[in-house]
Amino acid sequence: MADRTVSESVQCPICLKGFTCETINEHLDACLLSSAAGSRLSEEGGPPLKKPRISDPVSSSPSTMAGTNSSSMFALFKTNKGKPDVQADRSPVSTAVNKGTKRALTEPRSGIAATEGPSVLNGDTEKIINLSSLNKPLAEVLRPKTLEDYFGQNKVVGQNTLIRSLLDSQEIPSLILWGPPGCGKTTLAHIIASTSKKKGTARFVTLSATSTSTNEVREVIKQAQNELKLCKRKTILFIDEIHRFNKSQQDTFLPHVECGTVTLIGATTENPSFQVNAALLSRCRVLVLEKLSVEAMGSILNRALAALGIQVWGQGSTDSFSREQSNSNEPTIYIEQKALDTIAYLCDGDARTGLNSLQLAVQAQINSLRPNQSTKEGFTQQIVVTEEHIKEGLQRSHILYDKAGEEHYNCISALHKSMRGSHENASLYWLGRMLEGGEDPLYVARRLVRFASEDVGLADPSALTQAVSAFQACHFIGMPECEVILAQCVIYLARAPKSVEIYKAYSNVKACLRNHKGPLPSVPLHLRNAPTRLMKQLGYAKDYKYNPAFSGPVEQEYLPEELRGVNFFTWTPSEP
Repeated sequence: MADRTVSESVQCPICLKGFTCETINEHLDACLLSSAAGSRLSEEGGPPLKKPRISDPVSSSPSTMAGTNSSSMFALFKTNKGKPDVQADRSPVSTAVNKGTKRALTEPRSGIAATEGPSVLNGDTEKIINLSSLNKPLAEVLRPKTLEDYFGQNKVVGQNTLIRSLLDSQEIPSLILWGPPGCGKTTLAHIIASTSKKKGTARFVTLSATSTSTNEVREVIKQAQNELKLCKRKTILFIDEIHRFNKSQQDTFLPHVECGTVTLIGATTENPSFQVNAALLSRCRVLVLEKLSVEAMGSILNRALAALGIQVWGQGSTDSFSREQSNSNEPTIYIEQKALDTIAYLCDGDARTGLNSLQLAVQAQINSLRPNQSTKEGFTQQIVVTEEHIKEGLQRSHILYDKAGEEHYNCISALHKSMRGSHENASLYWLGRMLEGGEDPLYVARRLVRFASEDVGLADPSALTQAVSAFQACHFIGMPECEVILAQCVIYLARAPKSVEIYKAYSNVKACLRNHKGPLPSVPLHLRNAPTRLMKQLGYAKDYKYNPAFSGPVEQEYLPEELRGVNFFTWTPSEP
């Protein structure tokens, strides 16, 4: 009888204790609930780790070791039969590096990616970064992890702002981060994630709209629901380039953002008013991140120099300056202040472009040295990065312009208003911004044709001829030869006298037609054509006065009876 009891004992996969076939199911329900409750205490806010299957030699009984003759009905509970328990000696850190296992809680999951080489945390260098062996973009390695190292957006996340207080209290609302490339949208999202994970208040998931399908989004939302139900922990979902999702894909987030299952943080370079669903936009707060100033770029570059162990040439004692890796064969690197200023100005407020340009210039100079080039004393050579090296890497100014995005409409509006204000210098500048950014010259020429009639009009009727000729010339020869033709037309229109008389009069006509109540008035009979006998019998063209047949002005009504006496050049439309 005792042998039968031992043979039918079943091992619990959670606590690894032995139970009979009659009690195992009831125990499993209780064991699973207690395991879910214990996962809430997982540090760093990460996912709960699986319990290591380590048998306690004190509490083990013969029933837990037996099981070779157990019932086949419960065979699924006995995994790794006949195999040694290799997890007994594993720690969370060693588990993270094994292939196919979950990452440990101590592994960084956002912010600065963990690299094989040295890293920079919170602006303090644990070890000076070796650029020659760096296999990641410098902008990614130096990504800030705290708001203290986040430069250039004080209007949004400064000390006394509403968003800063919400972030400090971990009351994070759903956000849409809108700004140009390289202004810090992704970095701000990672800083929020890092703060939330340290306090264990939320779980952070990153997706990119360029490579994520709707099914993957639904799976993440399903995981967020389980996380909230079992662990009472919210999920922060960061969607990079959220404008790449179409309207139906964006609708997937609506009910879950509404009920608080996920806190959505979307990053976009496009105007969210046009690219994000109105319903989703109403549930999020839009943060407008500005292009980084030259001063902010200077602070970012100085932080990079400290991390790379590079000193500005001519500042301090260059003889006593040495890198932390001075015992190696690496050269000592300096950079001119003028070269730093060049990066700050030419990157056009894009920190990613600025940092990667610095990395490119320094790496190019390191690679240009031969391994055997060293001083007689055995010390490595000095490298000085100059302004010419920076310009060679950048080639030209990094102009922010998107032919189908927000900057497209901003620049054409600025050109139109500058010509209207007769400011020829500003008109030339905005024209150059568009053409050098890759705008279609025919698009600009079409806008000039419109401007010639809308804003110049009858004050200079030849302006329309100039604009049409410019359009035809651009069509004939194309870029870059047609740029001077467009410049000539822009200057002509800026200097021409302005009159919006025609534009206003026709706008009044449109308002009159749109605001008219009831059927539109009929054409007066004397103004109608009468090509047939029947039309003549009906009174068409009767009493019409042919103007060339009279030597003087002719008194004749040309408007419908309801509009007699209306002057569209002075008429003001009434509210409908």
